[in-house]
Amino acid sequence: MEALTTSRAVPLQVPCRKLSSVSAHFSCLEFKRFPCRSGRVSIMNTNPKSLRPVTASVQPQELSALGHEGNVVPSKGILDLWRDVEAVCFDVDSTVCVDEGIDELAEFCGAGKAVAEWTARAMGGSVPFEEALAARLSLFKPSLSKVEEYLQKRPPRLSPGIEELVKKLRANKIDVYLISGGFRQMINPVASILGIPRENIFANNILFGNSGEFVGFDENEPTSRSGGKAKAVQQIREGRLYKTMAMIGDGATDLEARKPGGADLFICYAGVQLREAVAAQADWLIFKFEPLINSLD
Repeated sequence: MEALTTSRAVPLQVPCRKLSSVSAHFSCLEFKRFPCRSGRVSIMNTNPKSLRPVTASVQPQELSALGHEGNVVPSKGILDLWRDVEAVCFDVDSTVCVDEGIDELAEFCGAGKAVAEWTARAMGGSVPFEEALAARLSLFKPSLSKVEEYLQKRPPRLSPGIEELVKKLRANKIDVYLISGGFRQMINPVASILGIPRENIFANNILFGNSGEFVGFDENEPTSRSGGKAKAVQQIREGRLYKTMAMIGDGATDLEARKPGGADLFICYAGVQLREAVAAQADWLIFKFEPLINSLD
């Protein structure tokens, strides 16, 4: 998810094909109410065996038109870092999935245009992430029932190759994390499909009242604020004492995670959105996940 960057974004064409019927399988979604301050609740359980994703087919741009050939082929040092990695953190929107979650949910709730317009204005300035998140949510205020309906009717649309990459990482005993400015309610099903533990998710949480009405979002989540992804990666590293970590994403907030005490390696995935300023600073620019998979053999 990358709503607040001033770099030019080049959207790529993403025609999708449905692998199987999914609506019936989302009867496994179970929303449980847990009391917390002000009577707010926001917990969802899923049965991973019942989830069926939709896979997208992404057509990347010709590299000759991009001017980033220098980091498309990684150096030996970058390859060595990737092969030595002990944990990989993925952005979700426009990386693991082909959609931007908040825009999709807003469109489903009938406020897609308003949210998109606000996002466009925010992209042109220095609006803090938490302010932008609050403003966009306030435009459509999704209820618990509306979020549940959305999840039943709009299954996750995974980027091509992500399931294979995560499977390869896990087979190599490399821990996988999802770090997103999106919402746990929409990311939990993705994690279940990919076999990623819930404790390895760092994301925002929509808060609901006792009647399921929207009341806000959890401001204590590190990803609810500017610089939150970098902080989340640092927390992971400090807690698990990883020697080498990588961050994979499409946006400036993902790039920020590459810093002392955070990620050692930033891989820019431009299979959905090419953000030129971010791609130019990446250690490795990819348009498909296959190069990462093949280099782990």
